Amino acid sequence: MDNLANITPCLEILISTMNKTSLTFLKEMFVRNENKEYKILVINQTSEGNLLTSNDENIRVVNSFETGLPQSRNLALQNAIGDICLIADDDVVYEQDFEKTIIESYKENKSADIITFMMIDTEGELFRNYPAISVHNKKSVSTANSVVITFNREKVLSNEVWFNNNFGLGSIFQTANEYVFLRNALDKKLNTFFKPKIILSHPVLSSGKDASSDRIIFARGALFYKYSGLLGYLRVFKYVYLLYRTKQIKKEDFFRKTRMGLNGINKYRQLVKEGLEIRKI
Repeated sequence: MDNLANITPCLEILISTMNKTSLTFLKEMFVRNENKEYKILVINQTSEGNLLTSNDENIRVVNSFETGLPQSRNLALQNAIGDICLIADDDVVYEQDFEKTIIESYKENKSADIITFMMIDTEGELFRNYPAISVHNKKSVSTANSVVITFNREKVLSNEVWFNNNFGLGSIFQTANEYVFLRNALDKKLNTFFKPKIILSHPVLSSGKDASSDRIIFARGALFYKYSGLLGYLRVFKYVYLLYRTKQIKKEDFFRKTRMGLNGINKYRQLVKEGLEIRKI
C-alpha cells in the first residue's frame, strides 16, 4: 500500500534458493520462531526435472530455469504480494520476533520506502561496522547486506527499482548486488532508512567478504567506473593498494590484481557501448 501509517502491513519474505525439492530448509531459518506462519515466496532456480512444490497456503513457490542472483531477486519482486517485503537467502536464521521489529520500524518511520537492519554472524558478533545514521546516503548503503533489506513493495515497483542483472552472484560482476539496488533507490528519491536492530544471523563466510579474489576485484573495477567514471581507474589502484597494505595480497600479486580491476572497467565500458548498461553517478 502507498501509505502504511494507519494499517498493520503484511510482511512477505522473498527467499532466493537453488535446486531445492523440499521445503525442509525453512525449518532452520525459522527455528527461533517456531509455530508461526509467515507469508513466504520461494524463488527456486532449478532444472525441469527437479521442481519444488508447496502445499501450504502461506508459502508460494516459483521454479525458475534461469540462473543468477539478481535474476532471482527480480523474479521475486515481480511475484511478491506483501505490503512490506524482506529479501532473504536460504542460509539465514531469523531472530525471535524479527517480523515485529520490521513492522514496528515502518510504523515509527511513516515516510520510509526502504529500511535496512543489522545482522550478526553465527558467533554472535555484528556482521560489520554499521554507520551511526538513521537515513541512508550513497556511502552508508555500502554497509547493507541484501538479506537485511526491507521495502514497501508498491513504492519500489512504481518507481521501477530493480536489481541490476550485471551485478551479483552468477552475473558478469559477482558482487554489489544490493549496493547497486540501493543506489538505484536513492537515485529514484526513495526514502531509505537504517534501523540499528538485529533481525537475523548469517554464516561468517560470505561471498562479499572475499575482497582479494580475482572475481571481486574484477567486479569492483566495474563498480568503481559505474559510479566514478574516469576516477574509477584511480579507485582500482587505491583498492588494490589497500589489499596489499592489509596483507590480503602479496607484493608480487599487486600488478596482476590491478590488471584484473582494469579488466573489469574495460568489460563494463563494453557493456555500456553495447547498450547493456547505463552509467550513472
